Amino acid sequence: MPRKVILIADPGIDTAFAIALALHDPSLDVVGLIPCAGNVSAEQASANVLVLIDQLEPQKWPRTATALPMKYERDGTALHGPGGLGGVQFPVTTKHQHPTADKAIIDLVRQDPREVSIICLGPATTLAQAFIRDPELPRLIDRVVIVGGTHREPGNAAPMAEFHFWLDPDSARRVLRSAADPILIPLDVTRKLVLSPTELLELPNPDSRTCQFLRKVVPYGIRASSHLYGIEGFHLKDVLGIAALALPGSISTQPKVVDVETRGELTSGMIIVDERKSGSATPNCSFGMGAAIGEIRQWIERVLKSAP
Repeated sequence: MPRKVILIADPGIDTAFAIALALHDPSLDVVGLIPCAGNVSAEQASANVLVLIDQLEPQKWPRTATALPMKYERDGTALHGPGGLGGVQFPVTTKHQHPTADKAIIDLVRQDPREVSIICLGPATTLAQAFIRDPELPRLIDRVVIVGGTHREPGNAAPMAEFHFWLDPDSARRVLRSAADPILIPLDVTRKLVLSPTELLELPNPDSRTCQFLRKVVPYGIRASSHLYGIEGFHLKDVLGIAALALPGSISTQPKVVDVETRGELTSGMIIVDERKSGSATPNCSFGMGAAIGEIRQWIERVLKSAP
């Protein structure tokens, strides 16, 4: 039976890849595609999830929502392009009014308590707000996966801070300190998945509407990655969040005590991993230590090859 999942997403290019894989992997049932500000504004994120549903044409349309009206100090458009989807303009289908993102999450989880997992592919703000609004919620979720933070890798928003956690460290801390016991996948792991320009532009099913869409949005990311980071290709960081549930065992984890620095002038958003062997605190997350990149790459090709 497919695993029910809610995706919280700030759709940029790697997020679009992750959502495409989740929507077309038969092992997952995406019951919610919930927008959040991050790579793009809240308004743009709400539009982008509708674009993705229209363009990717899943067999079952997930429930969506209106992103919470958060405004952060920075966005990700330098890497993902104006609008977040490689600078390409897509028509947006007008839908009826949606509930707010935090309410939609609560409704979906309470509809099937302990059967729905949540994969957070953006800042933790929306998930934290859902926990504030419904304090019992962390115990009603099957599994929480968070893509964020960095441990020994340099940060991508500050010297020691990853973009998602840097945007809203307080919410990241709230989720980690909740009863959710999340899988946390840091930059140390997500940076391992890089596809070359050839792989990105020659996806396995050229007649697939999904592959055609993805090929439209990746050129900007390839150019921006070369300019910003000096790499040939593009990191598909958010894809690791989907793989954590779609491909059991592909992300190796260890139970760790992890917290987030929220106030440091130079360290806000930095995660602190308690490595002390004599520490008495109970681990609060399953911390990502590695990834079976070869297996994940085969899974990407398999899913995209069969995508409509």
